[in-house]
Formats: sequence, C-alpha cells, structure tokens
Amino acid sequence: MNARFTAACVQLTAGPEIGPNVERATALIHEARKRGADFIALPENATMIEPDVDTALEKAPPEPEHPGLATFCALASETGAWILIGSLSIRDPGSDKIANRSFLIDASGGIVARYDKIHLFDVNLREDEWYRESDNVHPGAQAVIAPSPWGLMGLSICYDMRFPQLYRELAHAGASLITIPAAFTRTTGRAHWHILVQARAIETGCFIFAPAQCGEHAQGRKTYGHSLIVDPWGEVLADGGDAEGVILAEIDMAKVAKTRARVPSLDHDRDFTKPGPATLEGSAADGG
Repeated sequence: MNARFTAACVQLTAGPEIGPNVERATALIHEARKRGADFIALPENATMIEPDVDTALEKAPPEPEHPGLATFCALASETGAWILIGSLSIRDPGSDKIANRSFLIDASGGIVARYDKIHLFDVNLREDEWYRESDNVHPGAQAVIAPSPWGLMGLSICYDMRFPQLYRELAHAGASLITIPAAFTRTTGRAHWHILVQARAIETGCFIFAPAQCGEHAQGRKTYGHSLIVDPWGEVLADGGDAEGVILAEIDMAKVAKTRARVPSLDHDRDFTKPGPATLEGSAADGG
C-alpha cells in the first residue's frame, strides 16, 4: 500500500454533446498527469449535461458503446494514472431511464468498480429553479467501496452527500478515501457545498475528492464549481474556484490513522431506539 500520492480533480463546464466534452476532459487529464497526478477525478456528468429529459435519454449510449468510457480507459492505460469518471449517463437495456454511473479505472485501463447514484436530485429551490433527476434516471441501490493502491475508496455522487449515513457506512466498511463528483447548482453550492464536503471528511476521517462542474451550461443551467480536496481533519487542501481547470494536492495516508486516533468517533457508535412520540412525565394528562 502506497502511503503518499498526488491527487487531482478536473473541473469542467460540460455541454450537451459528448464529443467536445470528452476532448476537453482529455486535455485536462493530460495536464493533471504532467503535473504529477497519480489519481485523477472527473466530475458528475463528465461527458454530457443535457437539460431536456427526452433528448438526454436519446443521447445516452449503452455502457459498451459509450465513447467517453472507452476514451478514459485508454487514457488511464496511456498515462499510468488511476481515473475516476465522476459519472456518465448510461442507457440500460430494457429500461426507459438511464443510470447516473461512476467508474473507477486502474492504471492499466481496467474498470475496478461501478457505482450508480443512489439519491436522486428532486428539489424545488425557487419557483423558477427546480430539478427532477428521477424523471430520466433510475436510482442505484448498492453502496460501493473499491481497492486502490492507496487504500479502499468509497464511491458516491453529488446529492448523495446530503445523506451522511451512506458515508459512515463506507467508512465502517474500510474506506479511507471517498469520492463525491458533483454538478452542484450555483444556488445550493453557495450555501452548502463547502460545509457538506468538509463535514463528510470530518465525520468519517477520510480524504474527500470532490471534482465539480462549473459555469453556465445549456438552457442557462449554472453550476457552482469549487472542486475540493479535503483531508480527514476537514482542512481544504485545494479549491478549484469557478473556472475550468485542474487542482492538485499531495495526499499522506498516514493522516487517516492519526486523525481517527485523535477523535475515534467511528469506534463510538451505539445502538439506540428510534425516536417515537414524546411523553411528558408528571403532566396533567397523566394526573401528575
């Protein structure tokens, strides 16, 4: 197990066509590798942000035919870096919806793990800003951890981060690294992004890699950017700001054990009864 490595997050402004997005991501992967990255993470929807539900379904290829997957597997083999494809829109045979699927690829170009986004982004932010991811995406049902040269890596995607129980389960299953690729809206990003990413690091004692979409996309959709690499103490090691590019950080895996020894909360879980209706002892209703 390697104790130290260099991690990179690629920040993109994806458009509605797969080809140009793959080209831009490829250039930034090469940049990250030239700057010494051993692990390179791409954001959610790395090769397509298509706001129209029907069009997105039409454009989504099956996994074996996805040009982005083939390209990024070849890039991993070519560069010798591990690559996380934050997510791709994958058409599953026999379904009228797509999977929002993350892929972890090893340095030989092999797919180590797949993860389908469990929690779907169905929200009403304002009267003129609402999202229904479930209209064209079916949810995953399986939490995933995968081996890497640096330790077990837990996979998640964007809206998952609002469900801390998932991350605690990943940590209890052995994860010391967690990925949270995202296409966070500008509205929620300004309010919650940094807080949530840092909280997930603090409560699990893991390194967090959170590559993000940024800028303005088709039909005026705006994403927040600020890709983050956060250490187990919650310290932000790198922040991508609001423009396309690459961020890097040196990762020292010894920090995981040191942090968990300082605050061993993962060892302090206790079973408890779920909350039920409250009662007031000695109240007038009880004759007290």
